Amino acid sequence: MKKVITYGTFDLFHYGHSNLLKRAKTLGDYLIVGITTEDFDINRGKLNVQQSLMERIQQVKDSGLADEIILEEYEGQKIDDIQKYDIDVFVVGSDWEGSFDYLKEYCEVIYLDRTEGISSTELREEEQLIPLGIIGRGSMIDKFAEESRFVSGVYIKGICVPGEDAGEIKKLLDVVSAVYILAEPSMRGRYVRMALERGCHVICESPIALHRSETEALYRYAEEKGLVLFEALKTAYFRAFSRLILLIKGGAIGAVKSVDVTCTSMNPSNGWFYNKSVEGGSMTDWGSFVLLPILRIFGLDYKRCSFISCLDKKSGIDLFTQIQLVYPNGVANGKVGFGVKSEGSLVVSGTKAYIYVPSPWWKMEYFEIRYEDFNQNRRYFYKVDGEGIRYEIAEFLRLIRTGEKNFALEEQLSGAISELMEKYLYGEEDIEWI
Repeated sequence: MKKVITYGTFDLFHYGHSNLLKRAKTLGDYLIVGITTEDFDINRGKLNVQQSLMERIQQVKDSGLADEIILEEYEGQKIDDIQKYDIDVFVVGSDWEGSFDYLKEYCEVIYLDRTEGISSTELREEEQLIPLGIIGRGSMIDKFAEESRFVSGVYIKGICVPGEDAGEIKKLLDVVSAVYILAEPSMRGRYVRMALERGCHVICESPIALHRSETEALYRYAEEKGLVLFEALKTAYFRAFSRLILLIKGGAIGAVKSVDVTCTSMNPSNGWFYNKSVEGGSMTDWGSFVLLPILRIFGLDYKRCSFISCLDKKSGIDLFTQIQLVYPNGVANGKVGFGVKSEGSLVVSGTKAYIYVPSPWWKMEYFEIRYEDFNQNRRYFYKVDGEGIRYEIAEFLRLIRTGEKNFALEEQLSGAISELMEKYLYGEEDIEWI
């Protein structure tokens, strides 16, 4: 029996897919179709797959063309599969011409002409191409624009600088479907509301607002308007971070007793950092990052919070702040600072083991679970491309498309971050200045 194998994502199954499978089937007696898993697609930079793995499997199954369906889960698997299933012919579209010649050592390799005028990428872009505006300033704007190029279905329509004539900003909002906001901390809520009022989906850097009541009101307003309000805190959308949280919640390190997390940098990435009038400083710039793992791991019901800050006497902003949240069964410490350098790691201590994430933990690609017996230690690796911003953009677009809730950083967590900013900036909390 002559066996043929081919691979693909098979997202939005179309006649191009069907043609490939029909022609592959004529090359042998038995056709095996490998379908990429979600993790494998993300690893190779394919971020805008619209259908779930089960939906894609069902579509290929319903075509009646595959004799057997397998999953493609890791780099190099094709060689393993060819040997395991005793494959005679490997088939792939001509757009991959030459890429799989190395497989000729194991079987015959055939590149079939691609069906012209159709592809899943083209279908996604035709159906969901979203014009996106930017309201912001600073080096992060350049990074965001660059990263957006790696996410299909969106293009940058225009950029306005906060503080410009409101009429110009409104003109931009009238010609886009979505907007990215990176304004001064005290002004973000105002721009978010302006965008929502003009019918735009919003992706806004964290914190969205500096008062919990304002953040909650903005989420309610977005829901009433049928729009997506999305908090941009890139680490929340990394696979490594979500896996870390799942392991902790699943009891991998026992009961968590402490979280210690640090984010520091020698130079701020924006011009408002030293401007107290717009609430610049370390807490509003870095604070959301250290609060993310703390609130994700311990939850939102802390008993008390306190702050120790180093004041820049010239500008009045905090150059360094240590945050402590005390919970019924544990304690969390976060450190943020600019012009102050420390190990940017994350350590989660449990009753069975601890998790260590090396610096810079907020670009999390790797972490370890470390036990008393080091022979039991486990290491986890997850690829992050570029600055990692592309993952939050892809998730933002997915929520616009599906209307689903943001479970990576939901409204309640967003509100808790704003509440802690409010307590630090305007509250009567325990703040010690040094």
